[in-house]
Amino acid sequence: MAVNLKGRLTALQVMQDAPVIPVIVLTDVAHAVPTARALVAGGIRMLEVTLRTPQALACMEAIAKEVPGAVVGAGTVRSAADAAAAAKAGARFAVSPGYTKTVGQACRDHGLSLLPGVATGSEIMMAQEDGYTELKFFPAMQAGGPAMLKAWSGPFFDLKFCPTGGVTAANAQDFLSLPNVACVGGSWLVPADALAQGDWARIEVLARAASQIQRKP
Repeated sequence: MAVNLKGRLTALQVMQDAPVIPVIVLTDVAHAVPTARALVAGGIRMLEVTLRTPQALACMEAIAKEVPGAVVGAGTVRSAADAAAAAKAGARFAVSPGYTKTVGQACRDHGLSLLPGVATGSEIMMAQEDGYTELKFFPAMQAGGPAMLKAWSGPFFDLKFCPTGGVTAANAQDFLSLPNVACVGGSWLVPADALAQGDWARIEVLARAASQIQRKP
């Protein structure tokens, strides 16, 4: 269900573009562009670069400028300053480990579609009060896994989730078979050893396999 990359993207469009959003941790700016190109070649365009390293913003900027087929997102957005810096670096969507009104408003102010992190019913209700209907379930396995999402499908029947945290190639299908799951987030597409070795071909293969995982219609 690929979407047009032009114009402002909604959170649902980000989630629907491919079955998996890669969670990418980059420590070397030189790795940013070849990693992004490998992922795009494998059919994965929505790229979450986490704000966990000093090089993250420079990596986002490089991808945004040099890989036109990619849509850069910022992960681990925890503050208004994070949102502002990510937008300046070229990010078009944001993913947060939790949710606050301040982060939500900052993302709106900077034109970033946000997938806010939730792990409880109360957090879901707070995010929904502020207009968020597409949410990141994090940390997914530790917070209850597919069983929790099945339980939420009753009271939160009108919401879509992106489970992240403990999701792997082995269990991704368990999540993606659920009607309230639009995609999953996972780090297995960009293994640390593949980055260290510059094995872009391996990353492309992993991305292609991930792009072909079946989702519930």
